[in-house]
Formats: sequence, structure tokens, C-alpha cells
Amino acid sequence: MGFFDRLKAGLTKTREKFIDKIDEILHGSTKIDDDLLDELEETLITSDVGMATTEKLIAGLRKGVRRAEINSPADVKNFLSNQIREILTEEEGHFDYIEPPRVILMIGVNGAGKTTTIGKLSAYYKAQGKKVMMAAADTFRAGAIDQLEIWAERTDAAFVKHSEGSNPSSVALDAARSAVAQNMDVLLVDTAGRLQNKYNLMEELKKINRILGKGIKGAPHEVLLVLDATTGQNALRQAELFSQTAGITGIVLTKLDGTAKGGMIIGIKEQLNIPVKWVGVGERLDDLRPFNAKEFADALFGLGTGS
Repeated sequence: MGFFDRLKAGLTKTREKFIDKIDEILHGSTKIDDDLLDELEETLITSDVGMATTEKLIAGLRKGVRRAEINSPADVKNFLSNQIREILTEEEGHFDYIEPPRVILMIGVNGAGKTTTIGKLSAYYKAQGKKVMMAAADTFRAGAIDQLEIWAERTDAAFVKHSEGSNPSSVALDAARSAVAQNMDVLLVDTAGRLQNKYNLMEELKKINRILGKGIKGAPHEVLLVLDATTGQNALRQAELFSQTAGITGIVLTKLDGTAKGGMIIGIKEQLNIPVKWVGVGERLDDLRPFNAKEFADALFGLGTGS
């Protein structure tokens, strides 16, 4: 299957919980009333869209009814899908040209799939003919350096590491200098995800940010937060926490193929206004791709064949 078909298949659980439930509600209705809107509201909330975003969508439906833009239950789905498309499309993530090396700082809690995501990003850029380097700045989690090094070998990327327990900022600075010296196109910097030590973790991320800027002007050029889609609203709370200090420029949403909570992508975009830049729908190296809002909305609603 092509990526769109894999995305569409990966969103099956979300579609069954979210879109199919909406269809069921609308099919059994003959008029638009408070009971109908209450049912839709409950479905949106239980689909991990989030309370604030759900309230906005329902308010939009009420306004559409008042303006006679919605005249029957059949009109509701189209109106709702258009609202969701607008939320996802606003300021969609884009990739500006940056003088190499492009430094991408990867953050996220342990277990979100950060290390695997770095490997897949490396494979993506290598397929474009880019020279890629990885930096193992998660120096405290047991096995983190070795796991990342395996991905570096698998994708033929350069690799910078220090010993386990060493200063993460020192790794980042060495990697920045090496990336310049070796004319790298992309530098992917792994970081720790010990959320149980929130203060220490956030201070560490701030320091790595500053250090990278000393090694390469303007670095990091991107700060990508890796979120596990299966965690639903917990992912939204993680995004809120990291956004307070880490200067997130984009989100990588992993494991969409294993969850019924894909609706959380709408809440994250609406409430935090952080663009989703990458989505992952499987274990294959090419199962991580740049986010395309139209493709995602089409796949969510079971429409289209991709571009």
C-alpha cells in the first residue's frame, strides 16, 4: 500500500470510534435539536478531541444551524468535517530552507517512540541524499545510547556519543561542531525524557538549546515533540508542559495505527496552535511522513485515494 492507504488503514480504530459513531447518530435523527448536539458533543469528547475543541466545534454547529447553513442531520457531517479540516490546515507545518547543517532537537517522554522516530527521520533524509548525523544526548537512560547507535548504523548516519551519565550539553556541543566540520546536512539530537524529574528535565533542555546555538548559529532550527497517539489526552498534557519551556516548533505523532484516539490531533492543533509536522503509522522505516492536513482529514473521514 502507498502511505495514504496505510494512513487510512491506521486510522481505522479512530474512524470506528469517531466518524462511524457520528454517522450512527445522524442516521437515526430526523431533526437537529439539543439532544442531537448533546450526543455529538459526547462522541467528540470520548474520541479524545478535547473539551475546549469540542465546545468550539459544537458552537460552530449551533451557529451553522442559526444561519441556515445546516438544514438537516445530513448537513451536519459535512459542516463538521469542514470545521476539522480548517483547524488542521491553519498554519500547517512547512519546511523552510536553512543553511546546513539543519539542527533538529528531539524531545518527548520515555516510551513515546522518540528513538525510533529519530531513526525514521534519518532514513527519510538519507533517502533525499542528505548527510545525517545523530547525537546521543540522552545520557542517563540505560541503553539509550546503544539503541540510538543501532539506528545510526541501520540508516548509515554519522554518530556522536559520550559515555553513559556524561553531560548532555557536552554531547550536543561536540555534535554541533562535528556536524559543521563534516559538512552534514541534518543533525538529529536525542534528549532525555524523564518527566518524573520535570524541573531538572526542563532546565536540561534549556541548556542544550543554548549550547547548540553556540555551536551553530540559530540552532536548534526545529524542536520536535514526539507524542504517542495511544495516550490520548495525556499527550495533550505533555505538549502543554513541554511547550512552556522547550520552544516547540512542531509535533511528531507516532503509533496512529494502534489507537482509537487519533482525534487528539485536532485538540492539540486547536488548543496549543503547534503544527503537527510528522505522523507515523507503523514500524517500517517509511511509515513516518511529513503531515498533510488534507490527507489526514480525508483518511479520517474515509475519503479519497491520496495524492
